[in-house]
Amino acid sequence: LLRRIAPDVVVGFGGYVSVPTMLAAGRLGLPTVIHEQNAVLGRANRLLASRASRIATGFAETAGLRPVDRGRVVHTGNPVRPAILAAGELAYAPPEPGGTVELLILGGSQGARIFADVVPRALAALPPEIRRSLRVSQQARPEDRDRVTADLAAAGIAADVETFFSDVPARLARAHLVICRSGASTVAELAAAGRPALLVPYPHAMDDHQAANARAFADAGAGWTIPQSSLTPPLLTERIAELLGDGARLRDAAAQARRFGRDDAAERLAGLVAGLAPVVDGKRRAA
Repeated sequence: LLRRIAPDVVVGFGGYVSVPTMLAAGRLGLPTVIHEQNAVLGRANRLLASRASRIATGFAETAGLRPVDRGRVVHTGNPVRPAILAAGELAYAPPEPGGTVELLILGGSQGARIFADVVPRALAALPPEIRRSLRVSQQARPEDRDRVTADLAAAGIAADVETFFSDVPARLARAHLVICRSGASTVAELAAAGRPALLVPYPHAMDDHQAANARAFADAGAGWTIPQSSLTPPLLTERIAELLGDGARLRDAAAQARRFGRDDAAERLAGLVAGLAPVVDGKRRAA
């Protein structure tokens, strides 16, 4: 396949399917780039790191890299959609006293059962004046959607509960606080949009990479993390009330989130790849 396509550069984004192609590219003498989206080098990329021409990372610090490989590391960041970047152009403003409070709850590509179990109960326990101000967008699994909708309605909370939101960028732009998992794409989008978040890492992620992603975001002052094992309705009630009552803290976290990301990640990654393309007749071929 590689002989037929004759690529200038071969790029791998992790996963077992990338390994044979990247190894074959190396044997053919082709330049290779691996991109690690998470704060922990994944298994496939760990295998390929010593052979790659360049190692692009989504996070400034990536665990699992050997000292000998660090000279080939370039922190490009994780590319995000233009619509998310556009959301980041809207300055964050904390909730106003007596105004609407927008909460966005995202559970990853297929929702999260723990959020369906905990979030409605936590919100229902908030003081009445906070409950009345809430406008909640919560992603839920199909089997959980009806009960989450009913639980929030019973608590007098205005809510939009769906299995999938096609307008996440718009909801993210409106959000005063996000409660979500901490996959690489989610963290990158929070950073690009500049929105503070309570992160609950998926505990069964390979190499516990979601916990590492969440720690990096929280350590930067951009958000807060709660292990799933500690996530209870009373704790979440306390944390939400505490944060919604401290607009300065939310504003500071939003500002740190914007500093955490790299808006030009796509350009950085493309430039890194293009820079490895061979030069023919004094001109660099397109990657």
